[in-house]
Amino acid sequence: MQTTVQEKQGQIAGLDTFWREAPPREGHAPVLYVHGVPTSSDDWVDFLERTGGLAPDLPGFGRSAKPAQFDYSIDGYSDWLDAFLADRGAERYSLVVHDWGGAALGLAQRAPERLERLVIMNAAPLLPGYSWHRIARVWRTPLAGELFMGLSTRWGFRQLSREATVAPGPASDEFIDRIWKYFDHGTQRAILKLYRSAPADSLAAAGQRLGEIRAPALILWGAQDPYIDAPRFAGAYAETLGGETRLELLEDASHWPWIDRPDVVETVSSFLLETG
Repeated sequence: MQTTVQEKQGQIAGLDTFWREAPPREGHAPVLYVHGVPTSSDDWVDFLERTGGLAPDLPGFGRSAKPAQFDYSIDGYSDWLDAFLADRGAERYSLVVHDWGGAALGLAQRAPERLERLVIMNAAPLLPGYSWHRIARVWRTPLAGELFMGLSTRWGFRQLSREATVAPGPASDEFIDRIWKYFDHGTQRAILKLYRSAPADSLAAAGQRLGEIRAPALILWGAQDPYIDAPRFAGAYAETLGGETRLELLEDASHWPWIDRPDVVETVSSFLLETG
């Protein structure tokens, strides 16, 4: 059974915000879906149709505001997401994160009792021992990052997308267009600030309370991810979380696992709608 997903706009913590919303399934808390870099809530439409919930374009991305003064960091996004949930009247919630959407784990650690269920897919590791991938290292480097952004083209996105899917690349035109449409100066600035806010020790520090999260969790990871080592960090998340955790490594999927494996949408939805 699918539900209608609405597109909404409003002010969240003083920022113009775009989000997608659908009624939660009866008996379940709303699901908060948090996208990563460089995408938007476009990632989550198929999921929302099955589970209902909330999927914002984070500040700096998609159709939401992209102010220079926003705190593009784990703490900054955690504060903003807390305000977003308050605005939508969500005290308890389930959480699905991908890539830099993992910043929302900062919020989850602040009040783990609010969390009903958790899904982590190929997320930035808030764990010890991570070294940023080669593109991130460029973005983290002053001047080099700005030059990289300034010289970015749609053609370049297509070439980079070849490593982000298991099927012979590049990614589909639809996927590339969804990203390129909103990849303006504001998004480029947000990406640079976000990556520069997070040296390895800051990532590890940001996950120090992951063990306090005791909600049932699904760690679902595309094993051919070129950016984050799958066995190591998927396993580390599974070992660090404090509740019952299920780990699934998908050998035939990459960084956006639901692109390579459309059945991931059903796997995630079924887990979120389990009872007990």
